[in-house]
Amino acid sequence: MSFEIDIVCGMQVNSKKAKYKTIYKGKIYYFCSSACKRAFASNPEYYIEHGPTGHPD
Repeated sequence: MSFEIDIVCGMQVNSKKAKYKTIYKGKIYYFCSSACKRAFASNPEYYIEHGPTGHPD
């Protein structure tokens, strides 16, 4: 299995089965939920710079 870290909450995500993902500046980011994907989309540079901050409310 191939795992990636959700850049928003820090959870491990199986990249082969991930339902939520996006491409930003040529890199694929995987998310555990639609909430994490939305949080990243609203401020991607913040998460790239600071890393996971926990699951968004």
